[in-house]
Parts: sequence; C-alpha cells; structure tokens
Amino acid sequence: MTKNDLILVEIAYALPSRQQIIKLQVPAETTAFEAVNKSGIVAQFPDINLENVQMGIYGKMLGAKGLKKPKEYVLKNMDRVEIYRPLTIDPKEIRRRRAKKSCD
Repeated sequence: MTKNDLILVEIAYALPSRQQIIKLQVPAETTAFEAVNKSGIVAQFPDINLENVQMGIYGKMLGAKGLKKPKEYVLKNMDRVEIYRPLTIDPKEIRRRRAKKSCD
C-alpha cells in the first residue's frame, strides 16, 4: 500500500439521544485524529473538543495499553474511530446503586 492509496474508515460518536457514524475515505497513513478532524463531526457536535477528547478503535482506548495516541495512531482499512464522551457518573457508583436497589 502506498501513501496515495485510500482506505475506508468510520468515525462514530453517540449521545444518549443521538448517534452519528460517518464513513469516509482517507489516504493511507492518516492518523485517527486527522480522520476525525476531516470527517466534520465536530460541526455536528460542537461539544467535542478534539484536543482533549478520548478516542478508541473498536473499544480499545488510544493512548492506553500499548496503543498510540490519536495523533500518532495510523489507521488501517475498515477501522472505526470511536469518540468517547466524559463519564457523567463513576461506574463504581452505578454498581453500588444497582446493588442497593436489588437488595431493597
């Protein structure tokens, strides 16, 4: 594959009430960050701060567990870049509430 080849990728973002998946072709050697920027998804969801948002590829967080950061991770054909929203509540707290509710 040469730098001039195009690959197909998806950019995904979801809110509780709405989700968007954008398919686009990008040149080989495009990073996750570049693809998200090119997708135009920020225009649809202005709350996304590209410099600080966490991203992943099929549920695996970029910049963690040996994966490169979004500005360094070079996409492969058919990758799906997921843009993650900040947590509104601690997952441990959710489990505590569920456990308490099931005991009542």
